[in-house]
Formats: sequence, structure tokens, C-alpha cells
Amino acid sequence: MKPGLTNVPGVLMSTVLVIMAQGAHAQGGPPPPSVRIVEAKMTVLAPNLELPGTVVSRNDARLAAEVRGRLTWVADIGARMIAGEPVARIEDSYLTLQKSEFEGIVARELSKREFLEREVRRLRRLAEENIGAKNQLDQTESDLASAISEMQVARARLGQIEVQLARTRIVAPYPGIVTERILSTGEHVTEGDAVVRLVQPDDIEVVARAPLASLHYIAQGTELEVIGDRHRGTGPVRALVPFRDGRSHLFEIRIKLPPTPWRVGESVRLVVPSADPIEVLAVPRDALVLRREGTSVFRILADDTAERVTVTTGLGSGGLIQITSGIDAGDRVVIRGAERLRQGQKVSVLSDAPSPVEGDRTAQAATP
Repeated sequence: MKPGLTNVPGVLMSTVLVIMAQGAHAQGGPPPPSVRIVEAKMTVLAPNLELPGTVVSRNDARLAAEVRGRLTWVADIGARMIAGEPVARIEDSYLTLQKSEFEGIVARELSKREFLEREVRRLRRLAEENIGAKNQLDQTESDLASAISEMQVARARLGQIEVQLARTRIVAPYPGIVTERILSTGEHVTEGDAVVRLVQPDDIEVVARAPLASLHYIAQGTELEVIGDRHRGTGPVRALVPFRDGRSHLFEIRIKLPPTPWRVGESVRLVVPSADPIEVLAVPRDALVLRREGTSVFRILADDTAERVTVTTGLGSGGLIQITSGIDAGDRVVIRGAERLRQGQKVSVLSDAPSPVEGDRTAQAATP
């Protein structure tokens, strides 16, 4: 290698770096990061509790047999039934024979009564002319009264058999879906044996248990928020039920829900107020930057530079969180893009930023 050429590669690399740096400087460097902001504002928040609940059907019953017998048919699981439609049938041969028997007895007693009625009318005519027929008339009238009584007994027994026959069909008392076959075709049942479980999916509500303190802030008809894994909504309080265990100091809340999109058995969270609403300085929860050293937000100054500010939080309600110290009303805080910011860094505020913070009426409660 010739003298004076030993540092040529290094010189070339340095030259390239200088040119690249000059080019970057000439172009103004990388663009400032884009962020979305909102203004911190005074907002009315209501401290809430988030309670576990379950979506249940208001009509969920185990339908039982009312007569003894062998099951001849049971509806399949998943079958959708209408009110009055049979969900199971019990063998009815013996009862059918009994019905025929009592129909014959009723017909016999009816014929006997009709005969005695005609006989009474005939003897009454004779009694007007013949004193001897008077005693026979009295006996026939007595027989007629007895026949009428026997007729009533026979009809009552026939009615009982017809009721028993009707009960060999276990019918749906409301429209619903068969969710369980407790007994199957061919099995023997006695009175009171559960055969199928029928659930009405179109008449549902949420059941949850809340502390007694919340009872001061809700009443029948109060709209409460229900939060599921994939959807959320509101429903009115249908009932407030005292809970049996007095030591727990809980009461049961039942919230009426529409059948769509909720499903029976779904686990949900119920948002229940725990104190009176108060006016606080609040920002969206997305503005918080959580680090080991504490909680902070990025405030955007008038010259569009980012300033990291340590804040103290208070009560939360849904997407909003109270700020008790660190920023003031009107401060612009970052809600998107804060994870890339550094102290004093220039930013580009997006023009489609959300509107300023307003009261969030549909949120669940939490306290950080």
C-alpha cells in the first residue's frame, strides 16, 4: 500500500456522514410526531361501582310430570317451543280406557234420569185423579233426585279423567327453548318428576348484588349501564330485592334488558352509583402515562411543544378520570401518541382531534 493512502476509507466514510447530516439538516430533520389532544375541563362525574352480574331469563323452569306413566316422547334439546305446545307426552292407554268407562256411566245415568223425569210427569197426572198413585209418585221423585246426584258424580269423575288425560301432555307455559332433557323417552315418571328444562330467551334481565349504600342512589326505573365482553348498553331497574343474608349487607338488583344482543348465561358488569355526582377537573383515561416513578400527562404548550407533567388522580367514571393536581382547566393534554413523546419535543396536532371532554354518562367506575 502506498504511503498517504492508508486512511482513504475512513476519510470517505466521514465525508459521506457529513454530507448525509447536511442533507438532513437542509431538509429540516424528521417531521414532528402527530398527536391528538383534548382540553381538560370541569365535568360532573358520579362515583360508581362496577359489579359482576349475570344475564338470566325471567322464565326458566324445569317442567315436571303431573301424572304417573311412561314417557312416550320428549322434545329434543334446542327445540324451540311455542306456548301451549307439548314438550313431552306420557303413555295414556289406561286413562283413555277409564274415560270410555265413565263416558258409559254418564250415558247410563243420563238415560236413567230421563226415564225417571218422564215417569214423574206421568204419575203427577195420575195423582190428580187417583190417590193411590201419590205414594208411587213420591218414590219416583226420590229415585229421580238420586239419579240426578249419581249423574253429577259420574260427570265429575269423567272430568277428573279428562284432566288426567290432558296432563299426559306436558306443555310449554311460555315460548322458549328446551335446554335440557332431564328424562328420556321410555323412562317412567311419577308426579313431580322434572322432565325438561325450558328457557325463554326473549325475556331477559341482569341479576347482580350491590352494597346497601348504593340503595340511596337508585330506585325502580333508574337506568343503569351494563357492560359485556363485546357490547354494552343500559336498562331500567325492574326490581330491588332484599338479600336473605343480613350479614353481607347486600341487596339484589334486577335490570330489564332487550333480547338482542344479550344472551342468557352471559357474564356482565353492572355500573351502580356509589355517591352523589360532583364537579371535578377531568381528562380521558387515555391521557395518563403510567410509569414506575408515577402518573403523568403530556401537556401541549402554546408553541406546540410537549411538557411532561406529574399529576394526581381521583375518582374515575367510565372513560374519564379526575385530576386533582398538576394541570388546570383549559390545558391541552395528549390522548393519542403520548408513548412516543419526550420532554420539550415539538408535535403536530391532528386537525381531527376529538371534541373537548364532556361528561361521560355511560361509563363504569374505577379508582386507580
